Amino acid sequence: MLNAIDKKRVVQIALFHIAVIALANYTVQFTGTFMGYYFTWAMFVFPLVILATDLTVRLSSQSNARVIVGIAYIPAILISAWLADWRIGLASGTAYLVGQLLDITVFQRVRERTKLWWPAPLLSTFFANIIDTYTFFSVAFYQSADEFMAANWVGVASVDLGFKIVVSMVLFLPVYGVLLNFLGRKTILHTS
Repeated sequence: MLNAIDKKRVVQIALFHIAVIALANYTVQFTGTFMGYYFTWAMFVFPLVILATDLTVRLSSQSNARVIVGIAYIPAILISAWLADWRIGLASGTAYLVGQLLDITVFQRVRERTKLWWPAPLLSTFFANIIDTYTFFSVAFYQSADEFMAANWVGVASVDLGFKIVVSMVLFLPVYGVLLNFLGRKTILHTS
């Protein structure tokens, strides 16, 4: 089932996913405004999960990434429900599962078609963020008890999505490239 990566590393990456999801679902409860647009602070946190998933696929395999998503799924729901509420926990788990499985599939297909390092994380991050964001906000806030979010979830989700994509492209994609380069050199040095 697990290949090219040991079980300890899979558990460590899954725990990282759970921690990022928990932090994102805690911070999604807090809104801010930028130039008159509402956003949640989670937009700065969640793209880290997509970065971790893409690196896992690139450095090991799709199947390992799916195992990590499977391991993180239930604990992420439970922790998020405890930190926020049951609806955010359920929304988070649903969005995480759907978004990350899509991310894994898109990433691998794009990666197989090009030798360049950046198209796969660029496209997979873009599509995974769209699916994850709208799935999460619709399940968490459509007709919810939070009157503001129930009335404004589409707008807040759209602003969050825009910010997530910008943050991912401006910050996380370059970090991904640096990490990939570092890990590639480290692997080459250890195998020489």
